[in-house]
Amino acid sequence: MSKTLVIVESPTKAKTISKFLGKDYKVLSSFGHVRDLPASKTGVDVKHGFAPTYEVPERAKKHVLELKSAAKDAQEVLLATDEDREGEAIAWHIAEILDLDEAKAKRITFHEITKHAIDDALTHPRALDMNLVHAQQMRRILDRLVGYELSPLLWKKVRRGLSAGRVQSVAVRLVVERERERDAFKIDEYWTIDGLFEKDKTAFDGKLSTIDGKKLEKLDIKDEAAAKKIVDDLAGVSFAVSRIEKKQVSKAPPVPFTTSALQIEANAKLGMSAKQTMTLAQKLYETGRITYMRTDSTNLAEKFLGEAQAYLKNTFGDKYATGARTYKTDKKGAQEAHEAIRPTDPSVTPESLKGELDPGEFKLYDLVWRRSLATQMPNAELERTSVDVAAKRYGFRCNGNAVHFDGYMKVYRGAQEKLLPELAVGDAVAEKEVKPVQHFTEPPPRYGDATLVKTMEEFGIGRPSTYAPTISTIVDRGYVERDDNKKLKPTEVASVVTDLLKEHFPDIVDYAFTAKMEKTLDDVAEGQEKWAPALEEFYKPFHERVTEKTGSLKREEVLKEHSLGMDPGSGLEVFVKSGRFGPFVQLGEWKEEDRKAKVNKPKSASLPRDANMDTVTLEAALKALELPRTIGTADDGTAIETNVGRFGPYLKVGKTYVSLPPGFDPRTVSLEDAKRLVSEGLERKRKMMEPLATLGEDPETKGTIQVKDGRYGPYVTDGTTNATIKKGTDPKNVTLPEAIELLKKKRAAPKRNWTRKKKAMDA
Repeated sequence: MSKTLVIVESPTKAKTISKFLGKDYKVLSSFGHVRDLPASKTGVDVKHGFAPTYEVPERAKKHVLELKSAAKDAQEVLLATDEDREGEAIAWHIAEILDLDEAKAKRITFHEITKHAIDDALTHPRALDMNLVHAQQMRRILDRLVGYELSPLLWKKVRRGLSAGRVQSVAVRLVVERERERDAFKIDEYWTIDGLFEKDKTAFDGKLSTIDGKKLEKLDIKDEAAAKKIVDDLAGVSFAVSRIEKKQVSKAPPVPFTTSALQIEANAKLGMSAKQTMTLAQKLYETGRITYMRTDSTNLAEKFLGEAQAYLKNTFGDKYATGARTYKTDKKGAQEAHEAIRPTDPSVTPESLKGELDPGEFKLYDLVWRRSLATQMPNAELERTSVDVAAKRYGFRCNGNAVHFDGYMKVYRGAQEKLLPELAVGDAVAEKEVKPVQHFTEPPPRYGDATLVKTMEEFGIGRPSTYAPTISTIVDRGYVERDDNKKLKPTEVASVVTDLLKEHFPDIVDYAFTAKMEKTLDDVAEGQEKWAPALEEFYKPFHERVTEKTGSLKREEVLKEHSLGMDPGSGLEVFVKSGRFGPFVQLGEWKEEDRKAKVNKPKSASLPRDANMDTVTLEAALKALELPRTIGTADDGTAIETNVGRFGPYLKVGKTYVSLPPGFDPRTVSLEDAKRLVSEGLERKRKMMEPLATLGEDPETKGTIQVKDGRYGPYVTDGTTNATIKKGTDPKNVTLPEAIELLKKKRAAPKRNWTRKKKAMDA
């Protein structure tokens, strides 16, 4: 008997759905996209309505054959891919490649993988939504054209391997402009006067807030002398309460999670990147734990509202279950699913899943579960108290916070109390300490994943499905680095490319233009606009400008390479230039004809990766050109050199390289210290090469299986294949059978196809 074939895009999703369907259904996975634009060429006929040419990628051919075979025998095919533009497009491509007619192929959608949702979807099949398909197709073609036309220009005028993209270039501009704000920021010193007081053996603190009844502004106390004068004036005086103000505050719970809100909160509370958050959320969705994770809606299903109230009443009592709260979003939600991110069953607590979820999944589920329940709980009732304590002409402000009813804070953002003692106006209070504290104004902080996502959302740049991939792209392609605090810092090439695009292709990095293009895509998805004419309106002037600038732009102007002055020792001119790994300085010119004549390149030296080409001085350049420096020789007579490279300062002995730790300058490090650092570095490398454990023989390859600690964490190896040990697992506890299974899976996994050049061209 023929079965109904259900096709989804992920094997995990297929496995979960199979549990809810009977023997009359067969569930298969497409393993993502089954067709795409070709990797080796544009694949878009711009002269004939932007007609795309689609190909089946090599990795998908096996899965397509399996789907075709199953579809032949099926009485009906249900396309159950995700409920957004990307999912609709995957469903359309599957229908096209399987040559399904409308009578046989039906589309079903759901925003959670539960029996109730699947049963409901099966009773409401629909036709493919071609408006959504066209919106996805327009975005794909638009990004392909921008990438394939702009990237070669960047390769010629800036550096090989660079790419530009409709959304990524705007995100890079945000990061670059924030860094420039920081560079231009003027740091000011200021002081505060902090007081510690006591009443009835209860200590409380405050800050000087008024002098002679006038409010003290942040920068009013400018230096130590002014601060010390105030502290001296308060020596030995008596303090008393001069004012008390109490305010009742009713604090509403936060709204349900949208994609951006989840990424922001997971970054702030859990330290997760946008990409990490979405990867974990995808796993939780596909295993039926949470609803669909790409959404800009704050709506919650009626079913969930009732279940949440029942759980709250049973768990916390009637005062925490005072009725369902509904939330409406003012966004159209044309692209995304129409419900917020929430647990599929509020009665499934995080604790009950502790053994089933890995640590990252557990933390994210806990966050989603708590936030979702909090949205259905009553307000927290607080009392905020403001007390002024005065002496002579000075007034200190002391603030307290008391929680009368925790409400939603019972499960989310625990109530923080700061209690003051019982006080009345006129009460004397003891001064325990009055001290001056130095501060400096701080520049605007660098963007983190959370703040960049928030800013992109505010500007209308990107959509829920693109925030995380955009951040990953600008980091992977070398436009942005993460600093020691995981904040986003632009590289020199990011500044060069941003300036080039702003001057010569302003629309590509214009915030309003990018937001307008996103709105156009939304209009196509809603059927309010045709995709090809909208694309033509953008492409024609863009293509003309690329053609013009490819011929007229000069590389030297783009890179801002310039002379810093003359080297007094050699009499040669010193230049600052931009290279593959960042800015560098060069002693003397080296022109195209020198390259052709195979003249040796002049001496050059790397500058720090954060060096600004516009502000590099001749003095700094000459110091950099002092390297490499030969300090002396090792015990075996090999020369020891110091230099600065792509990853910072280092020592070189023969073919051995050892990084110079912080605190050591390559220009001044002594021979004695260098020998010691080289010895310590070699010892560290030797220890890293030693196995943590030797487990036994691999039955397939006959190699010896060892556990080792590498640059990216612990792994098992048989000498040929390396397999990473799951994060959170103690490598010393890995058994031989576990190691054999890890290596077996790694050998069976499809090989990664590295096509860097092609990828760089596709925005």
